[in-house]
Amino acid sequence: MKHVTIQTASKTYEVKIGVEMTNEIVSFIKKTFPTISKLWIIADKEVYKLHGTAFSEILSQSYEVTTYEAPNGEHAKSFAVYEEAITHGLKNHIDRGSLVIAFGGGAIGDLAGFVASTYMRGIPFIGVPTTILAHDSAVGGKVAINHPLGKNMVGQFYQPEGVFFDLDYFTTLPRTEVLSGFSEVIKHAFLSDRTFLQELMHSFHSPEKMDKEFLTDCLMKGIRVKGDIVSKDERESNIRAFLNFGHTYGHAVESASGYGNRTHGESVMIGMIFALYLSEQYCGLSFNLQEFIKWVTTLGYNLNIPSHITFDRLYEGMRHDKKSQFGNPVFVLLKDIGEPLMVKVSDGDLRRADEFIRQL
Repeated sequence: MKHVTIQTASKTYEVKIGVEMTNEIVSFIKKTFPTISKLWIIADKEVYKLHGTAFSEILSQSYEVTTYEAPNGEHAKSFAVYEEAITHGLKNHIDRGSLVIAFGGGAIGDLAGFVASTYMRGIPFIGVPTTILAHDSAVGGKVAINHPLGKNMVGQFYQPEGVFFDLDYFTTLPRTEVLSGFSEVIKHAFLSDRTFLQELMHSFHSPEKMDKEFLTDCLMKGIRVKGDIVSKDERESNIRAFLNFGHTYGHAVESASGYGNRTHGESVMIGMIFALYLSEQYCGLSFNLQEFIKWVTTLGYNLNIPSHITFDRLYEGMRHDKKSQFGNPVFVLLKDIGEPLMVKVSDGDLRRADEFIRQL
């Protein structure tokens, strides 16, 4: 088992990565919350079908457990599902002495964390991510649900008590989810150094062929990158916004495609290429973008944007991005690998970057 310590202004906690982690979770709860009254699992219903029974049975040996099964993926992050989850908690007598366990991918982590942060004005939660993508969202305490006008528009900062990655859960991930997760790993490489990025481009050739040692190494490096930034800026008042590299255009694509119709990671990959193109134009970034595009295309990322999703529609989505200033999109660009900065981009240059993406 390996671990990374996340230290923020409000809380310090451990992110642990290993196999057969459920007993480790029980030990952690007993040590950290000796008077806990009940465990409330908020789970992705598809993940729960695969792994939930065994997970719940071990927890039930020590605690009273109730489970709320949410819809798969981004469909979980709606006002209706949020209300249904709160109702489940109230009907099952969840109180302030209870603990929430987020059991699923990034969307479930966002939902469960937001539920925990608001239920009875806040009860503790831990994350048990079951996707590679969640190595990003499970760390740092950003919890939220979506609004029809924008992704993650209703939420807050609320840190978990701990995060536990069980690598055994990743063996059942479909290739689309592996690719979605590695998009955020690649993002962390862009934000850190060329060596990390070159290692990924040299070693990652197929979502079907990954050993646990390589995966653990990637997760550890990605989590350290995020943890270092979050420790300096917990509430995204400055440098934490760098973690949105690729997300401004990517979120717009994801939203316009209909939540759940395109994976978050694939949308972010499109957004990163968009931002890399702008980085060459605005910041003089020296980078072989065509080689990178060839690599990610070979891996299986679909970079196509359907013609019915117009630039004007995406532009409106970008204007609603949380980094926007006075309704004008602001982008995280790269002066060099590991040197991000915030840049205001003109409408004309955004349109040209959009045209570049559509020609891929």
